[in-house]
Amino acid sequence: MPPVPPSGSHQTRFTTLDRAQRVRFRRAVSLMLMTFVLPGSAQLVYGNRRVGRIALRTWLAVLVLGLVAVVASYFWHGVAFWAGTNTMLLQGLRLALMALAVGWAYLFIDAWRLGQPLTLQRQHRLAVVGVNGFLCFSVAGALLFGAHVVGVQRDFMISMFGDGSAVGAHQGRYNVLLMGGDSGAGRWGLRPDSMTVASIDAETGKTVLISLPRNMQNFPFPEGSVMHEQFPNGFDEEGMYLNGLATWALDHSSLFKGSKNPGVDATIEGVEGITGLKMNYWAMVNLEGFKDLVDAVGGVELNVRQRIPVGLPHDSFFRYIEPGKRTLNGMDTLWFARARHDSDDYSRMARQKCVMSAMLEQVSPQTAVTNFQKIAKASSAMVSTDIPRSEVDRFVDLALKAKSQKIATLSLVPPMINTANPDIALVQQKVADAIAKAEGQEPGTGTAEAAGTDTDAGTESSGAATTGKGKGSTPAPTSPSTTPPAAPSVTGGSLGSLSEGYAANEAEDLGAVC
Repeated sequence: MPPVPPSGSHQTRFTTLDRAQRVRFRRAVSLMLMTFVLPGSAQLVYGNRRVGRIALRTWLAVLVLGLVAVVASYFWHGVAFWAGTNTMLLQGLRLALMALAVGWAYLFIDAWRLGQPLTLQRQHRLAVVGVNGFLCFSVAGALLFGAHVVGVQRDFMISMFGDGSAVGAHQGRYNVLLMGGDSGAGRWGLRPDSMTVASIDAETGKTVLISLPRNMQNFPFPEGSVMHEQFPNGFDEEGMYLNGLATWALDHSSLFKGSKNPGVDATIEGVEGITGLKMNYWAMVNLEGFKDLVDAVGGVELNVRQRIPVGLPHDSFFRYIEPGKRTLNGMDTLWFARARHDSDDYSRMARQKCVMSAMLEQVSPQTAVTNFQKIAKASSAMVSTDIPRSEVDRFVDLALKAKSQKIATLSLVPPMINTANPDIALVQQKVADAIAKAEGQEPGTGTAEAAGTDTDAGTESSGAATTGKGKGSTPAPTSPSTTPPAAPSVTGGSLGSLSEGYAANEAEDLGAVC
């Protein structure tokens, strides 16, 4: 016999049950979506209203605080810099994000319970479990990752910067001695490979980079300093130069009572005696670690004017960076800044300034945020400094201001300065003039006028030809020339030459000559 079709009452019952299943499924999904959009709302509607009120108020407070922080940071950048460098605030934020992750995960699990999953059909039950798991792990995972990033920033601040007291600006400027040194066992901080004073306007961020040659001799120290007591007539230790101060100080560390870095202290005293500037802070850059920083920001674009060797001829990796505008990785950038093969120290100093300029110009806040963890890791291994944590936000703000301005440079090198027997009065006048120009003031006269008489090359200042040889000589008559001006010379990858000087070593706009 054929099967008897279900009666009308049975059909109605099945339809009703199916409709009820769909309603319960939609309610379960809705509760999880409500928790995702408005944490605590599911509990307010179906569950523990006290839990729901606490969660909702917490969420609204987080939204209000986040909105206030964004608005304040947009109009006052210092707020964001302060928040990003305050270790106590970062620790509080880290713990808050972890608590939010746990609390939100609990709300998702409770919303799943309120959806009564055991009353659902198997396929609906599996779908609810999948949706709830995805939302729960996504939200909690994002918050925990945020807590990790905040923790990395806090650890970076603690490991990189000390808790010393801040030093006020000197005559409206912060002077920071930047030193580059080789890495390796027992070599950290020994014999700096490069020394540059970054003199930064405390209001505008306008920066002057003043480079000192490592082979300078016979220079004085500030009166009352440890080194002045040992060398009252200047640093005339035979066979030693400016970059040897660190070695000398470490060999006589007992003279620097209470000093954690006698080599750095001695170098600072030498730089202050030469330039006449009082240093606020110092930073030592591990040149090997510099490679990792460049790689962390995705490389740096540089104008390579001549072939620059990577390594030495006997190295297995020896090769050349070919001319042209190129984005260099960390290894190539390091050799671009350090190479002396087929070059000289002063051309190298010019290239180093071009690297500094390119890094400042090209590393945007977006790049820093995107590659934050890599940059933090590279920087911790690369830099040692005495800048206190309380001053980091100030220098970040000044660095962002400096990005939009021209960087001026001055290098105390031949042909302007005789490094073996420098005229310190002339040096300090040149430094004062460079800073005055950067601040839009008229440079001083007097000592600077004698610049042409104190060069180790013995050359006269470039300009109009003269008919005499002494004071009072008259300009020779000139005639219009149809010959196009000669292309500027390039030596060792830098504009200029040893006899003429290198453009990047003395420029009012560093970017224009790089």
